[in-house]
Amino acid sequence: MGMDRLYNVTELARDLGITPRAIRFYEDKGLIAPRRVGTTRVFTHRDRARMILVLRGKRLGFSLSEIAEYLDLYDTDVTQRAQLELLHGKVCDRIDRLEQQAEALTEALTELRAIKAQTEQALQQTAPPPRRAAG
Repeated sequence: MGMDRLYNVTELARDLGITPRAIRFYEDKGLIAPRRVGTTRVFTHRDRARMILVLRGKRLGFSLSEIAEYLDLYDTDVTQRAQLELLHGKVCDRIDRLEQQAEALTEALTELRAIKAQTEQALQQTAPPPRRAAG
């Protein structure tokens, strides 16, 4: 795939494994800005790369505003130092939040398993007596 390759919305969506509607959504949010060739919107290799970053950011739990902030720095800072510093800070924050969520999930699962064991034991103790055969 060359750097000069152009994609229409359907091709880009298929290439990224998303819907054309998702691309239009991110376009409406200003995260990508296709050019026009006649009446057709076309996306460049750069748009594709930005979409990959957007999708990765969403998958990792970043907000659209956080992703936009990151992408804006990419455009303005040729050294990419500010972008890397922002990314590092956001990633550290996200790791902290996920670790807190993992701890909360572990605690909830432990408590739920204890409740499950208690209810199973109570159900066994209150089981109806076996039926006697008529005879």
